[in-house]
Amino acid sequence: MDGLQTPLRCFRECHSAEMFADDGLGTVTSREQKKVERSIEEVINVYKQIHNIPQPTLLREQHYQYLKKGLRHLSDSYECLDASRPWLCFWILHSLELLDEPVPAAVASDVCQFLARCQSPTGGFAGGPSQHAHLAPTYAAVNALCIIGTEEAYNVIDREKLLDFLWSVKQPDGSFVMHVGGEVDVRSVYCAASVASLTNIITPKLFEDTTNWVLSCQNWEGGLSGVPGLEAHGGYTFCGTAALVILGKEHMLDLKALLRWVVNRQMRFEGGFQGRCNKLVDGCYSYWQAGLLPLLHRAFFKEGESELSQHRWMFEQEALQEYILLCCQNPTGGLLDKPGKSRDFYHTCYCLSGLSIAQHFGNTDSHHETVLGKEQNRLAPTHPVYNICPEKVAQALQYFHRLPVPVENSSADHQS
Repeated sequence: MDGLQTPLRCFRECHSAEMFADDGLGTVTSREQKKVERSIEEVINVYKQIHNIPQPTLLREQHYQYLKKGLRHLSDSYECLDASRPWLCFWILHSLELLDEPVPAAVASDVCQFLARCQSPTGGFAGGPSQHAHLAPTYAAVNALCIIGTEEAYNVIDREKLLDFLWSVKQPDGSFVMHVGGEVDVRSVYCAASVASLTNIITPKLFEDTTNWVLSCQNWEGGLSGVPGLEAHGGYTFCGTAALVILGKEHMLDLKALLRWVVNRQMRFEGGFQGRCNKLVDGCYSYWQAGLLPLLHRAFFKEGESELSQHRWMFEQEALQEYILLCCQNPTGGLLDKPGKSRDFYHTCYCLSGLSIAQHFGNTDSHHETVLGKEQNRLAPTHPVYNICPEKVAQALQYFHRLPVPVENSSADHQS
């Protein structure tokens, strides 16, 4: 479809009325909020001066060159991410698939061989070779291998030992620790559920009591916290909700309270999302928050909700696209948190993922596109549960469901 030709929201006179008003009672957070709004206003004003006919453009070629270089070479500044190297593979590969940029077979094979070196002898993947297995890089590695989607990629994953690793981090109350002796939070449940479902290693008892533990993380705000009793947070809310979708238990959440919480995280002036109440907009929440809306749409649809739109998610899709395209692109490639911040592969991945969610409504049976700006801005769709392209999810499920579920060892032998 042609890109939307309607006037940009930021060009309308009423847009400035959406700026934050502190009623003359300044606080640390209100001052920071105003500072961010001023920086975004500056970006918009410069854009207005340059463009008579506003047509936001996704800098596809610049992003491609930035990502392509990152797959082969990283500067010394990435040393701090030495324990997150499978994440770098996932962030870059997923960004490339969203841009419809194929990865050369030789590069894909090199990534497979590198991730094989990150796989622990006891199962699961580590943040780098010879490190300890950890659920977060395990999720990233499995996703990266599913994006590559070759026989070589699938064969890297030792499913039997992966199941052993999941049992080693499963806790008696249904939660999971991120690594043996590590911390508990709702991210670990999502990482475990995601890799187990993609690779077909879910056993009858693996997620016993997990649903109740995740439900206990939903608080009075409506969102979910990292562990029971804390503040609702966009990343944790996505992880908990997506985990329950995988387990088929999302209907047990207070869905209306969750919907109310997440739609109020979209910022009125900026158009992007914040992660928590009274926090600043951040490009990465373009996925962590907006990605919740397809999950909620599906949940309400399954419950027979009659008022659901047939064409739109329950957030301002154009406003989010506007924020990403105008405020989150580095002119030389890569995307970022907000104006004034540096680009990185994490924000590139999740800004593009959020942009994809905002462009694509529905599924393969009923699909509607809302692409702001030029047609070249269109990204490939992403699966809202796994955050890899839907055909790669289907291909992985088809491949691994031909294989038997590994034999389940006694849970008592594994739990700490």
